[in-house]
This record gives sequence, C-alpha cells and structure tokens, in this order.
Amino acid sequence: MADEGRRGDEDDRGPGAAHRVFVAMEFLLEKLKALNYEEEVLTKHNMKSLSRHYFVSSPLLSSNPGEQFYMFTIIAAWLINEAGRPFAAPQEYDEPNATVSNILAELRALGVKVDFPPSKLKAGSGEHVCFVLERLAEEALRRRSFSFRRPNYPTETTEEESVMEDDAELTLSKVEEEMIEEPDEEEEDNVMDLEALKLRTSHPEAETSSKPDEILEATVDAAEWNLEVERVLPQLKVTVRTDNKDWRIHVDQMLQHRDGIKSSLQEAKTYLDKLQEDISRTLEKVSSREKYINGQLEHLIQEHRGAQAKLSEAKECYQQASGGVTERTRVLAQISEELERLKQEMEEKGSSMSDGAPVVKIKQSLTKLKQEVLQMDVRIGVVEHTLLQAKLKEKSNMTRDMNATNLQEPAAGPFC
Repeated sequence: MADEGRRGDEDDRGPGAAHRVFVAMEFLLEKLKALNYEEEVLTKHNMKSLSRHYFVSSPLLSSNPGEQFYMFTIIAAWLINEAGRPFAAPQEYDEPNATVSNILAELRALGVKVDFPPSKLKAGSGEHVCFVLERLAEEALRRRSFSFRRPNYPTETTEEESVMEDDAELTLSKVEEEMIEEPDEEEEDNVMDLEALKLRTSHPEAETSSKPDEILEATVDAAEWNLEVERVLPQLKVTVRTDNKDWRIHVDQMLQHRDGIKSSLQEAKTYLDKLQEDISRTLEKVSSREKYINGQLEHLIQEHRGAQAKLSEAKECYQQASGGVTERTRVLAQISEELERLKQEMEEKGSSMSDGAPVVKIKQSLTKLKQEVLQMDVRIGVVEHTLLQAKLKEKSNMTRDMNATNLQEPAAGPFC
C-alpha cells in the first residue's frame, strides 16, 4: 500500500519526479565542494569522498544505511556549525531519533519549513536527506557570502600555422622510426643496403674508374636540380638492420625494465605506505572502540552471564522434571490400559448375567435331550423285543431238535 501511494504521488508530480533526487544530489555535491568539505570533514574524520549519487535511494544503487546515516549526521552537524549555530558532532553510538530531531530543530531555527516526520531521515538516503543537506549548505554559503555566477567562456581564436618541413634534413627521430619499420618489397629496390656498400668499398678494383681528366662544369639548371633532388630524396633511405639476438639489445631492454620497475616500485611504495597508515589508524580506532564498548557493557555482560547460568540450571531442572513426568505418563498409560480391559470384562459379565438367552438355550437343550431319551427308550424296547423273540425262536428250535433226536433213537434199536 505504501508503494502504491508513493507511486501515485510520483504520477501526480510528473514522470520526472523519480529522477529529481539525482539532480538534487549533484547540486548538493557541488555546494559541498564549494564549502571545501573534503579537507574540513573527510580528512578530519578519515572518510572517503562522496559519489555523485551517494545519498540517492534507488534499487539500482548499492546502499549501506548505517554508513550513509553516519555520513549524513556528520555533514549536517558541520553545515549547521558553518551556518553560525553551535552543534555538537554526533557519535556512532548516539540515539538516531534524538540526533535526527536535533538536526530538524536546527533546520527549523534557520527558517526552513519541514513538513515530513523525522523517521524519513533514519534511512540515511533519499529525497528528504538531500533536501535537508541542501538547505543547510545554502545557509552555510549565504553566511560565507558565496554565490554562483554564470561561467565566462574565453573566445577561441583559430590560427593557421604553416610548418615548412625540410626534407633534406635527416633527423635522429626519423632515423629511429625508419629503423623500427620494415621496408616494403616495393621499396627494397630503391633502398641503399649497407652490406652491399661495404662489399663495393672492399673491392674497388672491380669497378672501372670514371674519374674525369679535367674539371667538370655544371650545365644543369639549379631549379631543375632542386626538383630532381626533392624527387629522389625520399628514396635515399639508410636502413640499419638490427639483430634481435644481439646482447646489447638485451642489455638495453634489461636497463629499461629496471628503470620501469624502480619507478613503479616508488609509486607502489607510496600507495602501500599510505594504505598501511590507513589500516593502522583504522585498527587503532577499532581497538579503542572495542575497549570502550567492552567497558560500557561490562555490567551487561555480567548480567548476561548470570542469566545464562540461571537458564542452564532451569534447563537442567526441567530435564529432570520432564524425565519424571515421562515415567509417570508411561505408568499412567499402563494403568489406563488395564482399567479399560477390566471395564470391558465387567461389561461382558454384566451383560451375560442380565441376559436370558442362555436359560432359553438350556431349556431347549433339556427338551431336546428328553426327546432323544424317549427315542432311545423306544429303540431299546424294540431291540429287547427283537432279542426276546430271537431267544424264544432259538429255544423252540432247540426243543424241536431235541424231540426229533429222541424219536429217532427208539426207532433204530430193533434193527441192531
């Protein structure tokens, strides 16, 4: 919602409202340079110079809110003092809200209307920070009676200079350049070779002597002679062929490299010495600040240590108590399980005692047993009756057989 409201305000102010803070920051930097802030502020506090968009709040720029807020308070305090009002320089450990409130109070005292809350300045960057510093810089410039004027540009006069070069002179610089450049194939025919010249001078007898017998007189016009000289002069080049394997060249290169190393070493040593001093100063500042913080927070450290000891004791008691609670919870779970089992058994027994179904089943079983007993009695009687008849039949058969035997014995007697 805040982003939408800010975007709506930018739309009302115009499409270029988002870039006004960049222009304001550039104007502010020029005013600070006019006030010589680099020597009076940066050198005193050992800070680096401000960039063109240091106090601009933008997602495209890297920011460090703590460093920017500290830089803002230091520059604001210096500008207030330059404007003629005493103001103590803030420290890093001061309360930010109190520092911002004091700066805004001094700004109101200078007659500047402030219509934004102090929390807008706590970020250390943004449009309101540039506004406050710019107004303070204007007051400081007004106190110094400084005003910007229009620049006066000097009138430039173009003078045509004609330089006449004499091609007849062979300077040392041209010779060196021609020594470095390699001759083309087309120019090799027109270049005088020193080796061939040496061979020619070493064998003078091979050439026919062309010495005149009498003094010659020039019959050529001087103007034509000069023209011919100017035409032929570019072709009269002396080529000195150097050998890269020559030890003198290596020695010259070593001397040049040694001189370059010495000069580079002196420059680097200067920067390294300055860097060492900056690092030593920073380390001393850090150590002193650390000692100060340790001294200020010693009682808090002692309280923190005591609280840590009490916390460890409380944790130990809690672990012991939690161990006992765990054991009792396990016993309670076992007892609850046993109780549930006993309740279930009691419910089953109670339901079985109050239910009449078993009695009915017993009665039905007794009735069924009586019927089966009657059936068995009938079957037993039938079997007994069958056995009795069988015994009687067997007895009657035995009697008949005995009678038949007795009758046969008297009849057989007379035949003997």
